[in-house]
Formats: sequence, structure tokens, C-alpha cells
Amino acid sequence: MHGSRHLPAPLGLVIFDNDGVLVDSERLSSATVARVLSELGVPTTPADAHRDFTGGTLDRIRQIVEGRGHHLPATFEATYAERLAGVFERELAPSAGVPGLLEELDRHGIGYCVASNGTRGRIRASLRAAGLLDRFAGRTFSADDVPRPKPAPDLFLRAADSLGVPAGACLVVEDTPPGIAAGRAAGMRVWTPAGTYPAEALRDADRVFESMELLAAELAAELRRRDEAAPQPRRGPSTIS
Repeated sequence: MHGSRHLPAPLGLVIFDNDGVLVDSERLSSATVARVLSELGVPTTPADAHRDFTGGTLDRIRQIVEGRGHHLPATFEATYAERLAGVFERELAPSAGVPGLLEELDRHGIGYCVASNGTRGRIRASLRAAGLLDRFAGRTFSADDVPRPKPAPDLFLRAADSLGVPAGACLVVEDTPPGIAAGRAAGMRVWTPAGTYPAEALRDADRVFESMELLAAELAAELRRRDEAAPQPRRGPSTIS
């Protein structure tokens, strides 16, 4: 960790990753890609998929698999997306603490968005299934939007620029090493919920929390502390008419 434990001052924008941050989806995603690859003749366990593919793009999955000498049909991406959408509709939920945190950000007038290496379709499907889609209307950014996905900083910089917030006023909430690297390269603070990766792999984040629920609680508490510490407007002398 790099010692910048507190929020940017001022805080203008919170940029959330999607999978494993806003929605509790990493387990579902790993199991689904493992099942699809196995059906295509590439034996893969959910643990294999988690280790090799978490935080990457579908293009990256194809590169890794075909780099190992396997052939994937042109329909792989569409098959996976369709299968995952069905799993999300049945099983996906927001991560613990997220709905309350979004309400807290709204109360403080702080903007937020999602910036994910997933496709636009996958982001929309997961947010819709988790009941969060309306909250992020017009504030959803995908690897489809930039030349280079995470760990390059392009996606986070695109989100901040689109919403008119300087990079130094942004907080990134990310749970993967590529996302942490992207946030730091963008010049942003990075807070991380552990769980997807071991703590050692997350050491470049500014702060690491045991869960998204604990991160959300600390972020909300920090905002309240700032409110309490802010100077109160001075009142003029009262008059009697």
C-alpha cells in the first residue's frame, strides 16, 4: 500500500469496477466460463478460470486458450455471454453494502460510475439483474470504449474526462491487480475489497478491506466525518423589528 489512506480532497467521482465490486459475480463468471470451455473441449475448472481469466477481457481469454494450442469457435464469445446472462438473471445480487453506499453518495452529491473490462452487454446484463442499472444510466464505461483495457489507465481516464472530473479527485474501487494498476497509472486513489485475490496480490492499492461491505461502510463513514468537520456558515447578528 502507498500510504494515501484517506479520500481525495475534494472527492468528485467514485469509479466502481463491476464484477466483484458492485455485483457479487466473480464466482458465477468463473463457473460459467469453465463450463463453456469444457463443453468446447478445453477442460477447465472454476478455479482454473478464476486464476487465469479474472479481470481480463473475452479477447484475453481467447488469446490465453488459443496460445495453449486449443481452437475456440467464432461463437465462443456469444455463447458465453448468453449463458452468463441466464445465470445472472437467476442468481446475481449486488455486493453487500453497495445499495446503501450509493444512497450515501447521492446524499453527499458525489458522482459515481462503473468502468469495467467487460463488454457493454455484460455490464448492462449484470447491473439489470442486480437492480442497479437505473443508478448508472449514462455513466457506464466499458473496455469497448477505449483502445487499451485495464491495466492501461485509458478506461478510468475516459470515465473521468466524460464526467468532467480531474483524475486527482477520483477514487477507484477495484478488486483485481489489473484494475489497481490502471487506477494508479491514471493518478487516482484506489481502494480495494479483498476476496477475489489474496491480499499480497493487492498490495499496490492505497487501502485494502476484507470485504466490499467493510469498504462501503468506511467510505460512508469518511464522508460523514468530512461533513462534521466542515466549517459551518457564520450567522449574522439577529435583529428585532
